[in-house]
Amino acid sequence: MNLAIRGIDNKEVKWNNEGSFLKDEHKDLRSDFILANPPFNDSDWKGDLLRDDVRWNYGVPPTGNANFAWVQHFIYHLSPTGIAGFVLANGSMSSNTSGEGEIRKRIIEDDLVDCMVALPSQLFYNTMIPACLWFVTRDKTNHGKRKRKGEILFIDARNMGTMTDRRHRTLTDEDIKKITDTYRSWRGEKNCGKYEDVLGFCKSAELKDVEKNNFILTPGRYVGVPEEIDDGEPFEKKMKRLTKELEEQFVEGKKLEGEIKINLRKVGGSI
Repeated sequence: MNLAIRGIDNKEVKWNNEGSFLKDEHKDLRSDFILANPPFNDSDWKGDLLRDDVRWNYGVPPTGNANFAWVQHFIYHLSPTGIAGFVLANGSMSSNTSGEGEIRKRIIEDDLVDCMVALPSQLFYNTMIPACLWFVTRDKTNHGKRKRKGEILFIDARNMGTMTDRRHRTLTDEDIKKITDTYRSWRGEKNCGKYEDVLGFCKSAELKDVEKNNFILTPGRYVGVPEEIDDGEPFEKKMKRLTKELEEQFVEGKKLEGEIKINLRKVGGSI
């Protein structure tokens, strides 16, 4: 659908009414690159009809949630050196219900997860569910990058972005560049500088670290909390100033409340 909307003509695009799970139009396809934005937490994916599907190499996904059906669908269609990037609901990083935790554990133990990015809220127009980015690859030495076996990069981008209105947030070009440059430098791409962990933003972790965290992939567990910048104002002075500001706001609130009651009475209302 995204290709059609953007006028991209691709003969490999196959249309069917059954969907990718029930009717996989590319059973023999092994891709070098996969980009996807599947439905979040889909409970109506007909999983009860696919209990013995060949794609479930890491465990049978629960019938009530298709998240790990999508993850395994993408992995199944990767070439030996392929890499996939896709968006999923945040629950996919930590859920342990209905066998999802065990599936995630097996995928991690097989060293397929390359990078996890926690996204800020309110990025999507059709859902308020917090989301994350998964990057999985079959070969962590592929495309001439540095060897990354046994490593996963975690990026916490939850505090990035700019509100465009009361309900929607947008990642700026600078935000996107910061995230992509971090991932590219960690992978060892040319002309991307040397990667360094940044407290509160990114962390290169080993699989043993993930195992200690019960195979949960939430970046916040690994990147740590950034140190607060000392503004130089003594605590006692700051508390006195903030208390005074709060008292003034209380007074202003009382004043506004009185004006609202007066206006309500004018139109026949009351509180």
